[in-house]
Amino acid sequence: MLLRRLSSHLRRHISTSASIPLPLDPDTVLRTLSLYSNDWRSALEFFHYASSPPSHFHHTPSTLSCTIDILGKHREFAHSRSLISSYASSFPSPSYLLPSFRSFFNRLAAAHVVSDVLDAFELASSLGLRDRVTFNLMIDALCDHGHVAEAENLCLRSESESSLFSSLFPPDTKTYNMVLRGWVKSRAFSQCREFWEEMDRDGIEKDIHSYSIYMNCLSKSGKPWKALKLFKEMQEKNIEPDIVAYNTVIHAAGHSKGVDLSIQLYQEMVEAGFEPNTATLNTIVKLFCVEERFKEAYCFVSRMRKKHGCVPDALTYHCFFQYLTRPQEIISLFEQMVQAGCRPRMDTYVILIKKFGRWGFMKPVFDIWNKMEKHGYSPDAFAYTALINALLQNGMVDMAKEYDKEMVTKGLSVKPIIQSNCSNELNPLP
Repeated sequence: MLLRRLSSHLRRHISTSASIPLPLDPDTVLRTLSLYSNDWRSALEFFHYASSPPSHFHHTPSTLSCTIDILGKHREFAHSRSLISSYASSFPSPSYLLPSFRSFFNRLAAAHVVSDVLDAFELASSLGLRDRVTFNLMIDALCDHGHVAEAENLCLRSESESSLFSSLFPPDTKTYNMVLRGWVKSRAFSQCREFWEEMDRDGIEKDIHSYSIYMNCLSKSGKPWKALKLFKEMQEKNIEPDIVAYNTVIHAAGHSKGVDLSIQLYQEMVEAGFEPNTATLNTIVKLFCVEERFKEAYCFVSRMRKKHGCVPDALTYHCFFQYLTRPQEIISLFEQMVQAGCRPRMDTYVILIKKFGRWGFMKPVFDIWNKMEKHGYSPDAFAYTALINALLQNGMVDMAKEYDKEMVTKGLSVKPIIQSNCSNELNPLP
């Protein structure tokens, strides 16, 4: 309610000199910024508005980072750079800028402008952040967004431009792990295997994180039984597993031999003194759902809540939404999700719109769309695309055109989706 009041006030007065109606705190500012994640101009205006008189709210590393992320999402990199530079002196230490540079590096890497990522590192250096932590943030961002070869060259090779970095920040196990994880995320499994072997040739001591990453590689590349074998090898080398390693092998076991083996490993993990987390919950719930053992999945959610305090998150509900086949059960579960205080994510709405659209149930599609807006979300390109496709699948071409125009007007589409998705309707054959 508080956020809706603030958001409503902002929409009416953000361009005027009206006073801020509510006392602001970091959490309120962050949550309000999230309402404008698909409207960078309003987000930036609110950012400045929040710190203006009479509020004098002092922005935190989190509120600055959130704004940088929104700007980067819309490729407003000049604004991002300017905002970071202007707030550099507002914090007692350059380290307060690290969350913002994490967001900046990630958005630049996602836009595939590697030279700009390097320029951003130089900006960080000029502001007092020419250190290994900042360098690792840059390498991690490149690896996260498919630029693993460039990252590997920068941090592990001694030729040309990268020689300066490799001398300033000599590669260690963490460096190799970031690159290894990058190859997995890029689904370049053969390169991942080669790099795993290269770690041995280079004399790098593999740690628990190395093994967890490579087990994930084996599982994702369709060799979950090899992940189980590697887990045993790791234990034989007296490398103590952690919760991430257990979650990875639980996932691999489920894909290799079914959810029952995953439950055995889960019990082994608990007996070894590890407290399961939400990732454990989601892994096992999804495995139950894949096998259509929904009753056991519900029971496991209840058990995890009572025994370990693991509260289901949006991803938990997604597991059910993706595999349940009864419309009313899905609608009821969505209502339970909201009533339980679990805030849906944008992809929650997208999953449901796609599912009901495929089934031809348009009333739930419109209900979900309206609830998305009621919950304070501004639809993104994925939400519009899901709705437009649902409309087209059900012959509602005129309405699809209207939403397509609305989407383009908001700057969320490079080209109208209608043109490619219903060419037959728009351009009937003679």
